[in-house]
Amino acid sequence: METVTLNNGVEMPLLGFGVYQIPADDTERAVSEALAAGYRLLDTAAAYGNEEAVGRAIASSGIPRGDLFVTTKLWVQDAPAEENTQRAFETSLHKLGLDHLDLYLIHQPFGDVYGQWRAMEALYRAGTAKAIGVANFYPDRLIDLILHNEITPQVNQIETHPFFQRADYQDLMREHGVRIQSWGGFAEGRNDLFTNPLLAGIGKEYDKSVAQVVLRWLVQRGVIAIPKSVRAKRMAENFDVFDFRLTDEQMARIATLDTGASLFFDHHDPEMVTRLGTHRVDG
Repeated sequence: METVTLNNGVEMPLLGFGVYQIPADDTERAVSEALAAGYRLLDTAAAYGNEEAVGRAIASSGIPRGDLFVTTKLWVQDAPAEENTQRAFETSLHKLGLDHLDLYLIHQPFGDVYGQWRAMEALYRAGTAKAIGVANFYPDRLIDLILHNEITPQVNQIETHPFFQRADYQDLMREHGVRIQSWGGFAEGRNDLFTNPLLAGIGKEYDKSVAQVVLRWLVQRGVIAIPKSVRAKRMAENFDVFDFRLTDEQMARIATLDTGASLFFDHHDPEMVTRLGTHRVDG
């Protein structure tokens, strides 16, 4: 497994396993199979409702805690945000059965982000969160957070896939020492990604699937990827992307697929802001 070094010196795997939209009843089995396939980075969130299942899979795996990199995310908190962030963190730790997190992210750029971030800085200083970061922060929100706080986020997890490549934003984050992580790397199959002739043609040259080409494209750009699957065969296939390398010409061809727009939702849309900003997660 290749790794990247975060701005605080922490080593993070470039490829991990995500559990978004995996039902809680299936999550323990899926995570156990992912760990058996070799994944060591696990990505969950309080809002996913499956932290406990991830924790059970970790506990039964027998894998030393130091060999794992576990991420979960903080949902939007009511006031007082600092106090409630501490409570939410402790709840997630309890559900996961862990004594620390490797990475803790603010899931959405809404609510009292600065109160939440101050609490996360305190968790980082205490060592119970080895790294802290954000998710779904657009450039304006990220730069403002960096300018007005002591600790720069280590990671920003954002929608990144062949149809929304975020190359310019990746360059901006790199300038500030923030590592880009992809969610939705396969665009959930939208725009017929899995049958895209350009990606399929490149895959044929290496005897690789479209999914493997996409993951290779991500990690080759230094983008941390967290593909999800509930099938052991697909998990193993997704993990098998370190034995080939795309050429500069192939990378340039994939760059032509970029539409420059989200395929899911706009975090600047007032209706979406209202929906996400008023939703609450129990626990």
